[in-house]
Amino acid sequence: MSTETIIYIIFAGLVSLALAGFMYGFRSKQKGTLRWVFFALRFVVLFAILLLIINPKFKSETYTIEKPKLPIIVDNSYSINELSQSENALEFINSLKENEDLIEKFDVSFYSFGSDFGNEDSLSFDEKNTNISRALSEANELFRNQNAPTILITDGNQTLGSDYEFSSATYGNKIYPVILGDSLKYTDLKIEQLNTNRYAFLKNQFPVEVILTYSGLEAINSEFIVTQGAATVYRTSVNFSENETSKTINFTLNASSVGLQKYTAQIVPLANEKNKTNNNKQFAVEVIDQATNVLVVSKLVHPDLGALKKAITSNEQRTFTVKNPSEATSVLNDYQLIMLYQPDRSFASVYSEISKLNKNTLVFSGLQTDWNFLNKIQKSYLKEASSQNDDVQAVLNTNYGTFAIEDIGFSNYPPLHTEFGALSISVTHEVMLKQTVNGIETGNPLLATLEANGRRDAIWDGEGFWRWRAHNFMEQESFQNFDDFIGNLVQYLASNKRRGRLEVSAETFYYNNTPIKISAQYFDKNYVFDNRASLEISVKNIETNVQTVFPMLLKNNYFEVDLNSLPAGEYSYTVNVRGEEIASSGNFSILDFNVEQQFLNANVEKLQRVAAKTNGNAYFINEANKLVDTLLADESFKNVEKAEQKVVPLIDWKYLLALIVLALSAEWFIRKYNGLI
Repeated sequence: MSTETIIYIIFAGLVSLALAGFMYGFRSKQKGTLRWVFFALRFVVLFAILLLIINPKFKSETYTIEKPKLPIIVDNSYSINELSQSENALEFINSLKENEDLIEKFDVSFYSFGSDFGNEDSLSFDEKNTNISRALSEANELFRNQNAPTILITDGNQTLGSDYEFSSATYGNKIYPVILGDSLKYTDLKIEQLNTNRYAFLKNQFPVEVILTYSGLEAINSEFIVTQGAATVYRTSVNFSENETSKTINFTLNASSVGLQKYTAQIVPLANEKNKTNNNKQFAVEVIDQATNVLVVSKLVHPDLGALKKAITSNEQRTFTVKNPSEATSVLNDYQLIMLYQPDRSFASVYSEISKLNKNTLVFSGLQTDWNFLNKIQKSYLKEASSQNDDVQAVLNTNYGTFAIEDIGFSNYPPLHTEFGALSISVTHEVMLKQTVNGIETGNPLLATLEANGRRDAIWDGEGFWRWRAHNFMEQESFQNFDDFIGNLVQYLASNKRRGRLEVSAETFYYNNTPIKISAQYFDKNYVFDNRASLEISVKNIETNVQTVFPMLLKNNYFEVDLNSLPAGEYSYTVNVRGEEIASSGNFSILDFNVEQQFLNANVEKLQRVAAKTNGNAYFINEANKLVDTLLADESFKNVEKAEQKVVPLIDWKYLLALIVLALSAEWFIRKYNGLI
């Protein structure tokens, strides 16, 4: 409290004393004790009111004892069951929860992980993937700058994410792995990896690459076979030895009929193999009759074109070609979608041919775009461009209803470069991405889709979106979100199919260790997306006739359902709109592949290296009690006393208000009792 405030308080006390004395000393009619009681009560009221006006501030200091944190992270994946370690894991976790010495010394918290990381509510050991690197990263964020040794209960076998051995190098606390499983080496043949395209074109051949591995000491012979139904479509002999433990086989298969073609790859198991599940793998290819051909017309060499090519060709159904304006004019009819990258006057013949052929277009504008030419050559939109440049960012229009689009974090993506000016669109259109500058919407579209005269077009006003794809990889360790976004845009623009009131998007096949999602959009009679509708999907297993109904959940401008709970098999589905006689049906397959069944033992060496890098120790599950003794004996894990200092203004002190009310009430009751009022 400052000296000035103390002077004000003393002055307030003197003023309160003087006023109370004047009222009950100089002018009061009461005599004796009653006079002094009123004097004291009035002094308290006046002094308290003046204190509230002065509002002095007091420092309040509190002390707390903080225990060191002890996060316990448990692998909840199916491989724990496969290695027969689930009971051992549960028994150890229960012993930790009941250890009073451990709870007294540490602030213990439990987490579990599979594909994702979260609180440990109940352990089922049925997660289809393991992402140890994500679990360690999330725990590191939760306990950053805290004394928090981490117990990692796992078999060390990871199926998703970056290598956790390297990511653990940045972990700020000691990691104590508890190893579920053993390090014994068993004789085993395994299909380590199988790579093929998701799509193939009719009457073509598609490549298949298979990596086979062997664990054992003796030289052995086996056979690798690929079957389709009862027919064998590929067969070859393979040999392995102690020194030759892997083989890569490359071959091609014929795409002879349209539709989903399912295959089974098998390496014939040895008689003494412990795990024969990893000797088989199902895969599928969808054979299509025609590709979607995309042409990009550009006279520039720009990183955006590389990002477009990677995103578009990530789906094997699509081809991507780049030509300059003079080359493109004669071949436009060979393509379903024409992309025009930063057009100028050299594009005049291209625009003339597009108009004759009524081709769908996607125009990318930027700093090299000739807007004077573009404003004259077409009548759909107009930009009053200036010579000044502008850096703009994007935000998703959540009311966009032309097709389902998910917000992949557009507002956090790097800015795009464009010419300063207002962009106005004069035909029927919907804005997908709005333009923002410093977080404020400018009212201009960054990306809009247009429909007029039987054509579908789009305008993307900004260059530099190759950074979006790079940013997506840095955030997600994958290009998939950006590539799917571009793919959905291309799919819409490459087709002139008339939109129905119920549009369903589903794959023809899924692997059961990947997300199985079906999305749908429902439009009212004016073809405006109706978010008030209630959609449900009825899924029927064709082999067992078991039928299940799932509600579809609203997500911005589309409905979605997650079907990961379904087992592998053949399914038919029907999406219905409640209260409407509108439905859409289809079929899909779920292929059986459990990556968590591929492991024979724990990855002991890697977990031991992780422990060493973080100055921790690794323990097998049968010696886990030693870990508890180590933690209890380690003097570096001590309680920390923390002091917290708060500055509290007097006006927040409710007792002073209560004192004023009490003093005034007491004076009123005394006066009433003595007949003075």
